[in-house]
Amino acid sequence: MEWVRAVEPETSDAPEMRLALFLHDAVYDPRASDNEERSAELAKLVLSGAGDDGCRAAVICPMILATKCHAPAEGMTAYLLDIDLAILGSSPERFAEYERQIRFEYRHVPGLCFRLARRKVLKGFLGRGSIFSTPFFRERLEGHARANLRRALGT
Repeated sequence: MEWVRAVEPETSDAPEMRLALFLHDAVYDPRASDNEERSAELAKLVLSGAGDDGCRAAVICPMILATKCHAPAEGMTAYLLDIDLAILGSSPERFAEYERQIRFEYRHVPGLCFRLARRKVLKGFLGRGSIFSTPFFRERLEGHARANLRRALGT
């Protein structure tokens, strides 16, 4: 969340952005494959209970669903995804800690299976023309993210 305050105020201050950030991992089970869908459904319920007529949910739910694959995006969704991926561009020490946290989170996955799957994810990000969708994050974190990913992959 540290990056929320740093991005353009019209984006980071938008209620939809704040709600999407808050709710995008509201449902999170490392053993499940439908966390984003369940988080989007929960967002609809929360927003409906708060009096939303569906307009805000129509903006927020697709943003939440976009966090499933982190495909390049535009607008507020691009910022949401870049904020979610900002950890990739953190200091080498923080990135190493994050990798340990991910391993702990997926401790139910046998070692070799985890390493192969994690390698595929990291290579996928490294193989992109740009990891981040917004100029703001590309300028600040792209180089650090690529270095962290190469280090993690041993390349």
